[in-house]
Amino acid sequence: MFIGRKQELDFFEEKYNTPDAQLVVLYGRRRIGKTELLHKFCEGKPHVFFTCRELSDNKQIEAFSERILNAGNPAAKYIDVFQDWEAAFKGILEMPTGKKKKLLVIDEFPYMCKGNRSIPSILQFLWDEKFKNQNIMIVLCGSAMSFMEKNILSEKKPLYGRTTGIYKMNELSFDDAIKFFPEYSDEDKMYAYAILGGVPHYLRQFDPALTLRENIIKNVLTKGCVLYSEVEFLIRQELREPALYNTVIESIALGNTKLNDIYTKTQLDKSKISVYLKNLIDLQILEREFPVLTSGKEHAIQTRGLYRITDNFFRFWFSFVFTNLTDLESGDAEDVFKYAVSPQLNNFVSPIFERVCRDFLRKKNRTGELPFRFSKSGRWWGKQKKIISDDNGEREITSIISEIDIVAADEKLKKYILGECKFRNSEPEVSDLNRLKEKSTVVKKGSAIWYMLFSKSGFSKELMAQAKKDERLKLFSLSDIVNSVSCRQEEKRL
Repeated sequence: MFIGRKQELDFFEEKYNTPDAQLVVLYGRRRIGKTELLHKFCEGKPHVFFTCRELSDNKQIEAFSERILNAGNPAAKYIDVFQDWEAAFKGILEMPTGKKKKLLVIDEFPYMCKGNRSIPSILQFLWDEKFKNQNIMIVLCGSAMSFMEKNILSEKKPLYGRTTGIYKMNELSFDDAIKFFPEYSDEDKMYAYAILGGVPHYLRQFDPALTLRENIIKNVLTKGCVLYSEVEFLIRQELREPALYNTVIESIALGNTKLNDIYTKTQLDKSKISVYLKNLIDLQILEREFPVLTSGKEHAIQTRGLYRITDNFFRFWFSFVFTNLTDLESGDAEDVFKYAVSPQLNNFVSPIFERVCRDFLRKKNRTGELPFRFSKSGRWWGKQKKIISDDNGEREITSIISEIDIVAADEKLKKYILGECKFRNSEPEVSDLNRLKEKSTVVKKGSAIWYMLFSKSGFSKELMAQAKKDERLKLFSLSDIVNSVSCRQEEKRL
């Protein structure tokens, strides 16, 4: 079952239907669903789909020749293998497609280049001399992101400036990821996404017929299942010194998000840590986060910002699997879930729920459903001035460390949305709103402010009554977030 990826498919269809020749690069981390997307795109179109393997150059050209010749190339009557790569690539021009575009997809392209470093130069020559004037579309796909960026897309490389499209593929959105679990409750859909993220390969490991608890135990915590060793496998495949990378990621998963805290926890050399962090960011496993509305100068300071694990499953694995490997290796998955995972699950999901809420607001921003259009949004944290009254009625201004889950502002910084996200078993009350209002001093004085609360467990009667009276207060339940897309789609059908 193919789920989501409408934006990606629309991009490729638009390129295919363009009368000009197309050279498109698709890349992204492993397991993200690139191959499945390309197979879906190729459906109903005459094409050659070749997946490169780690082979010698001679074996690679043999395999490629077989695909080209079996696609109706007249040369199949006379030869079994093309004499060289130039002839092999030109073979796609002889594929009988009528008036339709000739479509060649080369998956895991870095493997082909590894066996023969002249491949990009050969393609560049053919593109300039022949392909760019033909009714042809070539897609080069790769999972080795650093290779694709440095050797295919970077300046001074042979194919630089020849590509007509570059698409970096990311995880599925929350809206698409939860479609893998249509029978789950809204709450369990949120839990499943928080654990697995938007990586299709991970989502398919959960059996929608099993409960969330059963899936976690059977398909994550049990030795021998696919997800049990997935993180270790990927780190070994993508990175040198996996033990050191494990140490860095684990420290962040356990709450050490500042550069100095990571250094203190790991005791690794600071210069090395910076390199490890950069590599993990390049692999889309980590990101460096800054308070919304901060200046570019702040971003340039190496010690500023917080490091966050962007890959949900990596975060879950390092939080609960890596830290309990001894027990899990002995087959104690049930107790690890009972004593380690279950008590901490809400706390684990909370920051991911915040991210889902911010994405929910961005969707509403795009569709014009908010009181104003914001141009900046994100999380805010830092020092904030607060007025405190003592027993004698005297007022004192002091600085406190504060955090706001959602801050969104218009371009002129005159209109703001301030939001709090509560993923807990109790209902938010008026006191939660009041605490949020106390933090409003972080925005410019005299600004128009709207307040929004997001909750897993609904809202108190008093808070809902206040929201009915106050047009600048909006309340959103987990159900509102989970069902927002399906409801809009239903409205369009009606």
